[in-house]
Amino acid sequence: MNTANHNLDHTPGPGQQFWEEKWQSHTTGWDIGHASPPIVQYFRQYPNKNAAVLIPGCGNAYEAVSLAERGFTNITLLDIAPKAVDLLRERFKGCHAVTILCEDFFRHQGSYDIIIEQAFFCAIPPRKRPDYVAQCHSLLRHKGNITGLLFDRTFDRQGPPFGGSETEYRTLFSPCFDIKTMAECYNSIAPRAGSELFIDLVKK
Repeated sequence: MNTANHNLDHTPGPGQQFWEEKWQSHTTGWDIGHASPPIVQYFRQYPNKNAAVLIPGCGNAYEAVSLAERGFTNITLLDIAPKAVDLLRERFKGCHAVTILCEDFFRHQGSYDIIIEQAFFCAIPPRKRPDYVAQCHSLLRHKGNITGLLFDRTFDRQGPPFGGSETEYRTLFSPCFDIKTMAECYNSIAPRAGSELFIDLVKK
């Protein structure tokens, strides 16, 4: 299994300027305004409050607020848009549990126990999805997890967001991850009901 970062596709998808313009113009329609209920519920039973958590493409990072309130101590937030990062630094000022980085996920280096997937994968052009899998595998420690949500639908217009299906995702992730859970999400927010999969994937 070859997950070396030098094999990643660094050709442009929607890049920093694209996302920065979204934040500057307040056109962040993907933002649901609060932590995603399925992720909040998952972490209610997650035992290790000192786990190294990464939230890539974190946006307003409501999930990090929830985690910090629950006593998690090692949360890294990653976003490519400087405006988003400025807002995060203000929001989490004085919160020592949270580290905030303005970086490209595909060039990020680190070591984590769990990666939270919340509206980041769907922002990546489908041709770069194998790179996402390889990068997650590289960043995660032994038996580390990707946990969160993927869209189980297609979109009528050109993305982002980009959709997909369970069959596609199983084929994509299976070489590098054991699929502990990949199933229709029963507690999605109302506008996304029936169109999300909850995932819990364990690094091989």
